[in-house]
Amino acid sequence: MVIVMLMGIIPSIVVENVIVQSYEDRALSQRTIIIQNQSNIISNQLVQLGYMEDQSNAVINGEISMLTNIYEGRILIINRDYEVIKDTYELDRGKYLISKEVINCFNGQDTSQYDKRNQYIEMTVPISDPESADKEIIGVMLISVSTVEINDSKDMLEQRGTMILGILVILILVFSYILSGILVKPFQKITRSIEELTDGYLDESISVPDYLETELITDAFNKMLARVKTLDDSRQEFVSNVSHELKTPLASMKVLADSLNVQENVPIEQYQEFMRDISEEIDRENSIITDLLSLVKMDKKASDLNIETVNINDLLELVLKRLRPIAGKKQVELILDSFRPVNAEVDATKLTLAFSNLVENAIKYNRPEGGWVRVSLNADHKYFYVTVADSGIGIPEESLNHIFERFYRVDKSHSREIGGTGLGLAITRSAIVMHRGAIRVYSKENEGTTFSVRIPLVYIA
Repeated sequence: MVIVMLMGIIPSIVVENVIVQSYEDRALSQRTIIIQNQSNIISNQLVQLGYMEDQSNAVINGEISMLTNIYEGRILIINRDYEVIKDTYELDRGKYLISKEVINCFNGQDTSQYDKRNQYIEMTVPISDPESADKEIIGVMLISVSTVEINDSKDMLEQRGTMILGILVILILVFSYILSGILVKPFQKITRSIEELTDGYLDESISVPDYLETELITDAFNKMLARVKTLDDSRQEFVSNVSHELKTPLASMKVLADSLNVQENVPIEQYQEFMRDISEEIDRENSIITDLLSLVKMDKKASDLNIETVNINDLLELVLKRLRPIAGKKQVELILDSFRPVNAEVDATKLTLAFSNLVENAIKYNRPEGGWVRVSLNADHKYFYVTVADSGIGIPEESLNHIFERFYRVDKSHSREIGGTGLGLAITRSAIVMHRGAIRVYSKENEGTTFSVRIPLVYIA
């Protein structure tokens, strides 16, 4: 509304001022030209009729009086000796007038100026002898003409312009109010739709295609809404999975303990077997809680990272050294290819956990015998790259987009046999993202899997 008002009012004010000023300039210019022409005619007659020597000529005096009466002016005629020989006001006759304007006129420079404060035009007209060789200037006419009627007309024009401007302002106010209401209406629709979120998520996406801007806003809002819904569904699923994962070991321990309680004289062998099972379930429960705590730490802001310069070659060798016993049991060969020494600014603890999860998964999901896991390290001027490739069972294509989700398992039927909590890859991805890095996976069933990690050499806060 303010913009429309300014676009209407400011040009109107400018137009009014331009019109009034143009009228004043044109009226003054025309008045000056008319007086100049009539003064030139009179100055020629002054020489022809010898008025400079004898001021009794009735014709000349009549013309001078008529000119001053019409324009409410005053005319002074000054001879070569700077003596005033004619004054229509009869105030300065016989006196001498030496002024800058008169001197300039005797030197051949016509002068004309407008005194806005006193409202008159003053000009000088030379009186020259046409019979002399060089048209000698023998006198000067000093003319003052009133501009009161021009200023009165200007004031009247300003008053009418102000009245018209006032009417225009009122019309512009009404028009801008109506137009702004029409223009803002689509945005009010968007606002109402967004306010409906206070009662829960909208069942349908909003659409306000009135303007390109509203269409872009609603598209962006719908994308945000879809993302919020996805996050909420993920949160609910995560809570459900955590509850299920934590409840399963407890339920197993409950069954085993009840079995021992209802039986009398339980054989020591069966008692020991049940206790071993209970111990395994406790370990499983502890593993889930540990991974959950790790994941919570990963979800915190990146300022919790303990950044230091670390030799990545040594870090990977330590990871493989710790996992060789597990690989030996499954007869899986661990290979480390380091193409160059790499030092980077990282959190060694979190990155060790991430790479350990990748290598351990590669071992767990490898072939029963004769499998291999190859870890490669390389770098350029900006990033270092770690790939973990295996000869394992691979990942189905439909599962590739979900493997980094919490508690997601590709093969749920064998999850108990293989072990783990389903949080390892989620922890890995969080650790890498905290380092401003990226992780990608390439896999085909029964052909193996390759995880590719890229992390900046210099940590970017």
